Amino acid sequence: MTKADIVNEIALKTGFDKATVLDTVEAFMETVKGSLAKNENVYLRGFGSFIVKHRAEKTARNISKNTTIIIPAHNIPAFKPAKTFMGQIK
Repeated sequence: MTKADIVNEIALKTGFDKATVLDTVEAFMETVKGSLAKNENVYLRGFGSFIVKHRAEKTARNISKNTTIIIPAHNIPAFKPAKTFMGQIK
């Protein structure tokens, strides 16, 4: 499902025009991205959590050059679904 599909589905269910729904969906995504950029988690009860995970520094191998490289510590965004959401998928 793409963002356009989501916008179409919400527009059909709510009766709002697609432009308004698209603005709302994009504002939601920008808000989530902004919160994660500030290392703030986003919790949506019954749906899941958008969280920031910390990855420690590690040593990796470049097999084509046969050298080792250091991958620095960094943060990555992640999604953890709620238990009720996972129950619906099974």
